Amino acid sequence: MSSERKRALCWIRRDLRLNDHCALAEATHLADEVAVVFVFDTRILDRLEDKDDRRLTFIHRSLQELDRKLRDKGSALIVRHGDPIVEIPSVAAELECDLVVAGRDYEPYAIERDQKVKVQLQKAGVEFRSVKDSVVFEAGEVLSQSGTSFRVYTPYSRAWRARFNLGDDAAAHDVDLEKLMGSRQIGSQKKWSLESIGFIESDLWLEPGEDAALERLGRFRAQIARYGERRDFPAQPGTSTISVDLRFGTLSIRDAVRLAQEDGSPGADKWLGELIWRDFYQDVLAHNPHVVDRAFQPQFEGVEYPGEEAWFEAWKSGMTGYPLIDAAMRCFKATGWMHNRLRMVVASFLTKDLLIDYRKGEAYFARYLLDFDLASNNGGWQWAASTGADAQPYFRIFNPILQSEKFDADGEFIRHWLPEIAVLTGKAIHWPHDATAMELAGANVILGQSYPHPIVVHGEQRIKAIELLGAAKR
Repeated sequence: MSSERKRALCWIRRDLRLNDHCALAEATHLADEVAVVFVFDTRILDRLEDKDDRRLTFIHRSLQELDRKLRDKGSALIVRHGDPIVEIPSVAAELECDLVVAGRDYEPYAIERDQKVKVQLQKAGVEFRSVKDSVVFEAGEVLSQSGTSFRVYTPYSRAWRARFNLGDDAAAHDVDLEKLMGSRQIGSQKKWSLESIGFIESDLWLEPGEDAALERLGRFRAQIARYGERRDFPAQPGTSTISVDLRFGTLSIRDAVRLAQEDGSPGADKWLGELIWRDFYQDVLAHNPHVVDRAFQPQFEGVEYPGEEAWFEAWKSGMTGYPLIDAAMRCFKATGWMHNRLRMVVASFLTKDLLIDYRKGEAYFARYLLDFDLASNNGGWQWAASTGADAQPYFRIFNPILQSEKFDADGEFIRHWLPEIAVLTGKAIHWPHDATAMELAGANVILGQSYPHPIVVHGEQRIKAIELLGAAKR
């Protein structure tokens, strides 16, 4: 290789695509030849509890698509299985790269990992460069007038919108695919089946990969104007369903923001607000890394939650006796996905009705959520538990029966996931425990047998939650 020709390695992590790709664009801008690498990180994989983890299936199939696209361009995806601190310098050395480029990751483990990789590369005379990709604004870019980080979403959102410029902050980053290193230069690749890294295929409720992500965004384009009206109803196709695409970067956040801005409808503006929540929770995590294992609001850190382990198990298995809660949890167990309205309701129920530490629910979601993101998951759970970044007082508590009647009025979602009570009609589908003996008999429902009695009484638990959190607040 001529000494004048510069080679770069693009290390992909949360950006499993070729379109609007900041790290790959940077690499192809700075170098003459670019190779793309992904590392199945054993330091992460070794902590996973399930060999059929849906996220690994989503990642693996997205990488297969990416590899096909690279091969169509005469290149190939390099895949390694091991510790990135070893693997990335190794690949860079093999290919005689001068530069490694990656999209920034803001989770504590990732920050530590990238720093160690950078040190190893520098020892070998290789530059490491990280670029912003997975957020519109990262920590430090949206600050209050006094120069401090925000602790509440609404003022953060106002400042975010005031700073945002569509042409700059959501501009597409074009990749020069003509600079991809040829497959002959890259060399033969070891097999990287899921089985070879110790995992097995899972069933997914949505198609992985960049092409499917762009299709999902395209379908949502036709209904984004009605997002504000439809987003809270789990039985309706009212949401974008791109959370997993944003999590793994099969879709660019800028693609999503451009759609919201270009549509300009009230529904699109409401959806933009949800995208801003993503940036906000990343901002909270970056400025307050203690939230990973402690309450954002320190006065709530010492709360001793009296909820019973049996209640937690009933919540996980969808056997609480509260139909909307049970339907949501069974859907989650079957798919690894949950509608955002239901995430709030089941989290409120666990923390405020069952009086169980939010960290147990957060960990359960972290294990099974297909779109698991540390910042968003932690932020959402602390919001529901009233321990997090939120302007609302601790006595905001969702009534699961009223939520059911309002957002699944016809019981369509409940009937799909709770077939044992599907024949019930009217208010009985939302609360079978007040149904008449005739209604129950007609639906072949035997409370306590075919469907459980409620494990707690909402009204009583609400008072206990207010007392518990009120004492901590004082």
